[in-house]
Amino acid sequence: MDTKAYLERIHYKGLLHPTIETLRDLQLSHLLSVPFENLSIHAKELIILQEDSLFDKIVFRQRGGFCYELNGLFASLLRQLGFNVTLLSAGVAKAGGGFGPDFDHMSLMVLLEDRWLVDVGFGDSFRQPLLVDRRDIQEQGKRSYQLCDEDNRFILKENKGDGNWETQYRFTLQPHELVDFAEMCQYHQTSPESIFTQRLVCSKAKPDGRVTLSDMRLIETNDSKRQERVIKDEEERKAILIKEFGVIY
Repeated sequence: MDTKAYLERIHYKGLLHPTIETLRDLQLSHLLSVPFENLSIHAKELIILQEDSLFDKIVFRQRGGFCYELNGLFASLLRQLGFNVTLLSAGVAKAGGGFGPDFDHMSLMVLLEDRWLVDVGFGDSFRQPLLVDRRDIQEQGKRSYQLCDEDNRFILKENKGDGNWETQYRFTLQPHELVDFAEMCQYHQTSPESIFTQRLVCSKAKPDGRVTLSDMRLIETNDSKRQERVIKDEEERKAILIKEFGVIY
């Protein structure tokens, strides 16, 4: 891996020692630089879970991706820098209750003196690693997170500051390889029941909020203020992708 090119892609200029401080800074830099997006799926561009393919897309072509791509490649970077990283299988919480199947989402665990949950592929979620073995509330700015135990699994919950706790996903600490996620990655690229085939999305964190393109709507949040407008045509949408996300689609 061309580590220097990857670090330039995420605009990271900090220390590289495998510490929790470095891990925090790397995760935040990644979230602020690389969008969560499913443009490849809507362009019928095959997503291949191989490091060289992911590196070409995210680093050289300045694109983003969804969880398997973003967390899969980020894990490779972390390992290159000396971190002990495990790929985790997760099931995403459903709106009506319950969870999606195993490998529905990929998250990461990094082992330092403590075990840390790391994720750069779940969209609008925690921006810094969470302690896996803490059961009390972990605060990050106006948001709070909590990990709970249930049936030999961990459940991640989030409070966005409005007092409501929402379940995000559940996972185990069983280690996996990138190839283990290939079947569900294929499903999310092709199934009409997948949320990724149903609508186009490109979303990126900002220091004080977030900007999201959802089909033909542009949504911007800034210090809890929300603005939304309709995009007039495909030409404007492509211009927004370039201006807001640095993505040519």
